[in-house]
Amino acid sequence: MTSLDQTAFKSLEAEKRLCNPVFKGATGQSGRFGFRGEIAIQFAAQFADEARPPLLTADQVIAVAREGEPGLDFLTAYLLSFEYLKPLADVLGPVLKADGKYFLFCNNIDLSKRYQVAYGGATFYVLPIDEATAYNELLELLHLERNDLKRLDTAGKVDRVADVALKFGASFPAITYEEGLALMGPVRDPGENRPV
Repeated sequence: MTSLDQTAFKSLEAEKRLCNPVFKGATGQSGRFGFRGEIAIQFAAQFADEARPPLLTADQVIAVAREGEPGLDFLTAYLLSFEYLKPLADVLGPVLKADGKYFLFCNNIDLSKRYQVAYGGATFYVLPIDEATAYNELLELLHLERNDLKRLDTAGKVDRVADVALKFGASFPAITYEEGLALMGPVRDPGENRPV
């Protein structure tokens, strides 16, 4: 059975970046390891041995890597702001692949726009998020029916989504990270309009 230590997740785990896992294990596909949870981008300063939550995370992450291969094949995540693409890519660094499929749903991207951004030797599909989850948005993008996935366990869902995402071939307008910073809207306060 594939273990985390045999995949590109090993370095992220060693740095304690794989947080709040909903799923972290071998999938049904031989040689594949999957993760659903959060990736810590920036850590809070620690005093003594206290544990503090990360200051910045990529949320709603789904990612897969193959045993014995150096990078992540597929990753999707929710980012509160487009500007976090750079620190996320910097953290992922060596586990990014030129031919990987990476989808980032950003809260401050115009709802009518979709982009491709080359950064850190990889290409990211940057998409808006419309009040839903990154998972639901990705299913819509990939034309996957939720009902077809309902009977699958978490590992099966990760496999199915990754398999279809790896075949994704659409292209969107290419922009640089700097152009994206100029185009992005204000960062929404995630606590806004929540009951106290």
